[in-house]
Amino acid sequence: MNKIMIKDIVKGSIAEDLGIRKGDRLISLNGKQVIDIIDYRYEMANEFVELEIEKSSGERYVFEIEKDYNEDIGLIFEEELIDRPKRCQNKCIFCFIDQLPKGVRKSLFFKDDDYRLSFLQGNFVTLTNVSEEELDRIIRYKLSPLYVSIHTTNKDLRVKMMKNPKARNVMEYLKKLVQGGIEIHGQIVLCPEINDGRELDKTIEDLSFLYPGVKSVAIVPVGLTDHRDNLYPLRPFTPKEMREVIEQVSSWQKKLKEKLGTSFVFLSDEFYVMGKLPIPDYDHYEGFPQIENGVGLMALFKRQFEEALRRKKTLIRRKNNQSFLIATGFAAYDFMRDISQKLESIGFDVEVVPIVNKFFGKNITVAGLVVGKDIIEQLKGKAKGKTLVIPRVMLKEGSDIFLDDVNLKEVKNALETEIIVSEVDGRDFLQKIYRGR
Repeated sequence: MNKIMIKDIVKGSIAEDLGIRKGDRLISLNGKQVIDIIDYRYEMANEFVELEIEKSSGERYVFEIEKDYNEDIGLIFEEELIDRPKRCQNKCIFCFIDQLPKGVRKSLFFKDDDYRLSFLQGNFVTLTNVSEEELDRIIRYKLSPLYVSIHTTNKDLRVKMMKNPKARNVMEYLKKLVQGGIEIHGQIVLCPEINDGRELDKTIEDLSFLYPGVKSVAIVPVGLTDHRDNLYPLRPFTPKEMREVIEQVSSWQKKLKEKLGTSFVFLSDEFYVMGKLPIPDYDHYEGFPQIENGVGLMALFKRQFEEALRRKKTLIRRKNNQSFLIATGFAAYDFMRDISQKLESIGFDVEVVPIVNKFFGKNITVAGLVVGKDIIEQLKGKAKGKTLVIPRVMLKEGSDIFLDDVNLKEVKNALETEIIVSEVDGRDFLQKIYRGR
């Protein structure tokens, strides 16, 4: 029988009142063995639960608990999932983790491919390591929405791209999930001369037949670092090819808007930036179903910033004449320059600096992959006396650490400057600049 270690107890919780302590073990919940957090939450949703606990002494107790519906009793487990996350079994030709340089955080080398994390955190999964029983479990527990990396609906091509024979079943799995009431948001990592062109047409068409079960599809360009020794030969899209993809997808959006009432398929901001075309407006993104994929991030930020700016029509420069230095990646440089010009027009001293990504390579231009060492090296002597502004996406979630394990304090000390961390939110950005902290 699986005994689940209790890492800690929430203070003031039902569990603390019952005398359950750190180091005790969960044996069963409502007479059932708990496999993972999904089981735990499902059983814990009841108003009456029966909890079997083994104390560190070996004694076992059964607690009968009456509580509010969906109220948690305050147990904290070692692993967020309770169970260990599922490892990715694919060897994708475009895998970003395989391209990581030395010196990056060790935790980044773990490739998860877990449907539970897809439901809980919005992580993309391939469904190549999911059994029929697990598909049934997803449907039974209504784990919706799920985020699925599809890439292509051509079975043989998907096997080739992911180097896994189990990759060929994706359409069958998607159909089963959709028929079971699960909503899917799909992703296509687009690689030139691999799954673009006619293959992309086929993929979009196939997936559109599953709407509204497949709710949206995001297309992102393959990201290539300078660390691809002995990996599959891939190249980035040229600006001309980026524009051709935009034209191709725009044609589909128009067709699907008429047929389904939605554009259905959306391109990440990188296509427009690298293709040197304007970012679509706010309404184009239909509620931003794939904002975490960089789809519409700039349009949303712009709308948030401009609305916040209109509400602060009397904004004037702070009396201490504070100067700001905004660090970003090359992809967002022109966009942030446009934003900064609006600040300059009302008296703020703002400069935007694009950081060349030497750590990953020149083809990596997004702000989220800018590292601390590159900021220090490129802003040394330029930031002193100014306030450095960086987006939180550069840092590990919930921490002050960059991808290269350099922390904010090290950057602050090296550059002799104060640092403001702004959310990727136009309102928060304006507020942080306005307050100067």
